[in-house]
Amino acid sequence: MAKILLEMKNITKTFPGVKALDNVNLQVEEGEIHALVGENGAGKSTLMNVLSGVYPHGTYEGDIIYNGEVCNFHDIKDSEAKGIVIIHQELALIPYMTIGENMFLGNERGKKFAINWDQTYGMAEKYTKQVGLPDSTRTLIKDIGVGKQQLVEIAKALAKNAKLLILDEPTSSLNESDSKALLDLMLKLKSEGLTCIIITHKLNEVAYVADKITVIRDGSTIETLVKGVDDFSEDRIIKGMVGREIADRFPKRHGVKIGDVNMEVKNWTVYHPLYSERKVVDNVSIKVRKGEVVGISGLMGAGRTELAMSIFGKSYGTGISGTLLLNGKEVNLKSARDAIEHKLAYVTEDRKGDGLILSNPIKINTTLANLKGVSNNGIIDPDKEYAVAVEYKEKLKTKCPSVEQNVGNLSGGNQQKVLLAKWMFADPDVLILDEPTRGIDVGAKYEIYCIINDLVAAGKSVIMISSELPEVLGMSDRIYVMNEGKIAGELNAEEASQERIMACILKSSKGE
Repeated sequence: MAKILLEMKNITKTFPGVKALDNVNLQVEEGEIHALVGENGAGKSTLMNVLSGVYPHGTYEGDIIYNGEVCNFHDIKDSEAKGIVIIHQELALIPYMTIGENMFLGNERGKKFAINWDQTYGMAEKYTKQVGLPDSTRTLIKDIGVGKQQLVEIAKALAKNAKLLILDEPTSSLNESDSKALLDLMLKLKSEGLTCIIITHKLNEVAYVADKITVIRDGSTIETLVKGVDDFSEDRIIKGMVGREIADRFPKRHGVKIGDVNMEVKNWTVYHPLYSERKVVDNVSIKVRKGEVVGISGLMGAGRTELAMSIFGKSYGTGISGTLLLNGKEVNLKSARDAIEHKLAYVTEDRKGDGLILSNPIKINTTLANLKGVSNNGIIDPDKEYAVAVEYKEKLKTKCPSVEQNVGNLSGGNQQKVLLAKWMFADPDVLILDEPTRGIDVGAKYEIYCIINDLVAAGKSVIMISSELPEVLGMSDRIYVMNEGKIAGELNAEEASQERIMACILKSSKGE
């Protein structure tokens, strides 16, 4: 029988007014990959923050037994000293430092006030080779993609002699090929004796890598499933997560009439804001009709976000050329304000960085894009602001004690609902959604899909950018496939499939 490396017993953690963890138990065997799944706000990240010392001993009830020893971690340094290393969803790398510098930041090689750079880069190379990262360790972080940055984080953890590696949503920002490579790396590290805990909402990944799955719901442990003994199907995992079966992951739209063209983009070309000779969007033409969901699919770096942001008031890029028509009339949107006034909205993929003010309450975030709607003679009416926020909280089923709560205290799925509410209150005719369900659970995804259906039923147009092919296929009436800044193909819902989308990309890459 395998050795129990970690046992968390009766862990209870309370925040003001909220019991985040209620008597949670978790057992992890040495050398296994153990998945932790649950809806947003279920308590997964909170449990891992307790384990890693982010929430220090004394701020929670219960015991952490690691390697047969009761541990009282007071900070991350304490847990790392035992070989427990956590990699958070938001990567903690410094863009203008090298791979090697980032790997040993806070864990420097050499003597006090005298870093041994030969040793630093030599050791960094050893660990980057182990994780399969081919780049020089003297490369700046800003010059490598997100997939490679994730590998740097894992190499950094290995350099700290990690015995138990915790990965929180490691593939949420990765395309399918990078995600597969990362999961294969986890299996390789497992074969070398490393124990992993993975938190992810991508249930196909759970079934691929995990030996066991522990389901957490509403702050309590529901069950632990074992590979080869229990059903590891996505439907079975979802039932444990949400407490019921979801018969159809993508709600059907009934009786929605697709009307006239609402927005059309012709021969749209955009150059990189820093490298002005680099074309990131190349002669793209697309259109979307009233009552229609148009998906934009493609690999990371295909130019999807750059296209969306450049359309939205030229928020991205230089040397932008082409024609934008709204309701048949040519417009020149020079700013985000122009775009909003012309009934165009863009829901960013980076809700924490660009979409929301995390230190402000829900009510302020909800009305940000339409302050006129809650103002009298240029002065915000706090009663109107509060009433609007409550209306959208109820409409979108946002889970929060009050609209006075700071957005930063909400789970990812509920933050996404506040971001949607912000743009819905602006009452756009065309809504561009960039990765609208990234990093959120299957239950919250379903609710957001229902919101999308309600918007198009009201005659709005939705453009949805997503890296998840099942989502694009399940929600779109038409799909544009992008590759290397160009449109590689256009597919109707009836003819679209994962294979057809990938075939468009491959054909485009070969220059056919």
